[in-house]
Amino acid sequence: MTDRSIQAERALNIWSSFQRAVDPLARGAKIVPSPDVAFEEIGGLVSAKEEILTYAYAQTSPEVYERWGTFPPTAMLMIGRRASGKSLLAEALATHTEMAFIRVDVPRMVLDVIHGSGKVGELIRGWSAALDEMPAVTVFFDELEFSQAHDMGSRAAELPTGPIMDFLFELIDRALSTPHCLVLGSTSHPDTLPHAFLSPGRFERVIEVNPIFPDDVIEALQIHAARAEGRAARTIFGDIDWTKIVGNTREPSIGDWVRMLHAVLRRKARLDAAGENPEPVSNDDFARELSRHRHAHTRIHMDGGNYL
Repeated sequence: MTDRSIQAERALNIWSSFQRAVDPLARGAKIVPSPDVAFEEIGGLVSAKEEILTYAYAQTSPEVYERWGTFPPTAMLMIGRRASGKSLLAEALATHTEMAFIRVDVPRMVLDVIHGSGKVGELIRGWSAALDEMPAVTVFFDELEFSQAHDMGSRAAELPTGPIMDFLFELIDRALSTPHCLVLGSTSHPDTLPHAFLSPGRFERVIEVNPIFPDDVIEALQIHAARAEGRAARTIFGDIDWTKIVGNTREPSIGDWVRMLHAVLRRKARLDAAGENPEPVSNDDFARELSRHRHAHTRIHMDGGNYL
């Protein structure tokens, strides 16, 4: 086994032990012991990538900050609409620095903690102990503005905001106090995010994750199309005009576009399974899927999702 695989296995074992001890409170936190999302696999977002890579030096070359008379930020906060690529950027940081990756789904954890408030102290102690034992790790707090999350629904107004905020700050501060942790956060609702998250010593640097239209959308689609052909080990796309496909259609997020691409491929797979001989993917296939996407969104409100 390589050193990295040994460290990944150790991280998984420590995290699994922690989760078993506090189940179900920690179900909102997941570990990827050996992440493999590369920055090159994320379409566009050049400015955000540069910011994240600057933070990476806190793990890979911490001495460079000292040479320039400065120090790394304690943590970084990414802001941007849902499905813009924030989660992917966080995981790519862990990949680049060869660290394990822990994603905390903040709204999910908040709900679990409310239902099991008697074990919160045990969760915080276990969280701190697990991070102390872990090899180098990137911790990502996804959607810090939990009260605006769709998961909350009508319950948001009834949340005990003060105790929940104290709980989140405890998790964040304990991660920040662990020397071998890089800490990232995100929100798609920066206008209502409590300023305490941005207080000195917490999320000192704010990064806007704002895809450039249409270039970043087209690059993301090209990347995912190439990866699909790699999995299929054959050419499955015809003469595609990505610029024409995207056109002036600004309302879908990058995540929406990627899901549309996979919806087109799944339709081809269904036809193949039915014994037909579907043609390679064309512009017309995307036009039909875009029409279905628009129709669905007139029937049900869906704001984003995950940029796959």
